[in-house]
Amino acid sequence: QVQLVESGGGLVQPGGSLRLSCAASGSIFRINAMGWYRQAPGKQRELVAAITGGRTNYADSVKGRFTISRDNAKNTVYLQMNSLKPEDTAVYYCNVNLIRDLGIPNRDYWGQGTQVTVSS
Repeated sequence: QVQLVESGGGLVQPGGSLRLSCAASGSIFRINAMGWYRQAPGKQRELVAAITGGRTNYADSVKGRFTISRDNAKNTVYLQMNSLKPEDTAVYYCNVNLIRDLGIPNRDYWGQGTQVTVSS
């Protein structure tokens, strides 16, 4: 079994900052990639940021404001969100692609989601 536990969401004023965390635990042989997605009401889930090895990629809408990082020793991924805008309001989901053991195909796991609300 693999568990992803997210934390760090909440309510923040425009221009403020939040830091999301997602810790993976359980039977893990190797983590290939970690990332964050978000889904706003009435919209499809979209990729916000991802990190694979030392490479990162970001949605155009968050470039220069959000930073994704990873602590391999803790199997944890972070999303530092600065200069938040009302349009960043969404449920944010952690995504991890990993291998549980040799001979088992890699697959994606999802966190439970954490609400981020940007409002004055």
